[in-house]
Amino acid sequence: MKKFGNTYRFLPYIPEHKRKNEWIDDVTHLVNTYNKDNITRTNAYQTFFHLHPEVKWSFLASMVSRNAGWNMTDLKGDTFPKILCDDTCNLLFRTYERANWSIFQDAFPQLLLYHYSTIYKKKMFHLSEDFHVSKFMEEEWNRFWEEGDEKRLVQSLIINEQHLIQGPVIEQDPYKGKVFSTALFFMEDHLHFSSVLFPTLQGELYGASVHGFRKVENRIKLGNLLFEILFHPDYHCDFLEFAERVEHTGSRSDYETFCQYVHGTDTPNLQQAYNVISHDWKERDDWSMNTEIKDDWYNHQSLPSDIILTDWFVNKQRQLRNLAAVKGAFKWIWPWGKEKKRRA
Repeated sequence: MKKFGNTYRFLPYIPEHKRKNEWIDDVTHLVNTYNKDNITRTNAYQTFFHLHPEVKWSFLASMVSRNAGWNMTDLKGDTFPKILCDDTCNLLFRTYERANWSIFQDAFPQLLLYHYSTIYKKKMFHLSEDFHVSKFMEEEWNRFWEEGDEKRLVQSLIINEQHLIQGPVIEQDPYKGKVFSTALFFMEDHLHFSSVLFPTLQGELYGASVHGFRKVENRIKLGNLLFEILFHPDYHCDFLEFAERVEHTGSRSDYETFCQYVHGTDTPNLQQAYNVISHDWKERDDWSMNTEIKDDWYNHQSLPSDIILTDWFVNKQRQLRNLAAVKGAFKWIWPWGKEKKRRA
């Protein structure tokens, strides 16, 4: 695992009595530095978890971020380019990238406010508004500081992040019209391709899938289930060992090399496949001002019997290779992936 070196290098000391605007600028600089691409995000989440293991969401975020990287490089691998045209692959990449950039841009300032609160030994969450953090999360961080309920904090951050991307990504063009409302996404959803995998050095893959990805409640339920899997006492040490020993490159070879029966997907490293792209916020509305917080978003998620997905993954890869081989037969249902006719 690539690390940022010592704590000071990763999160340098910012004097408590610095001018407010300068203090905010310093924190913003750290956020922007680590929100460069999927690799820096993943490493930042995981390094933060090593500093503050009580903030379990940061490890969950790092493992989900690994999956985002693998999904991105799939689009440059040996299968998806045979199924989808370049424009489609590029838009799917930008969809993954936008969603994950947005979550980090919102969540990492929260983590930093907590970090510097522990350094100064007093709460700094009153500055949440300066980073456009929802009132919901400001209240939840204050509650965590007083009560120390680690599970509730994870669930609150899951609720927040999924509402955060609902408007700017899921329901906004071009993503809504060209990704989440297309035959491509419908097929991916119903073939269980919307999934998150947690690998181990023993070659087993654990995880869960979600149906109806466009519904925020379904993504919250998935997030809670993934948390239960990731921190289950029977499995957590294996996941942590993998994360600490295997550097995240964005390529599925990160874990496929440990899976004896997995046919390698031959995907490149992420930083070789993609250039860094820039983002900005057009609107930053506080979703929690007009949303009722439902009690069942905090319900306990019991583990289903089918959390080992190794065989499922092997079958999924076989399906994709078969689909690539017969791409022409699917053009009637997959018009968005048609290649433009070449001139003779």
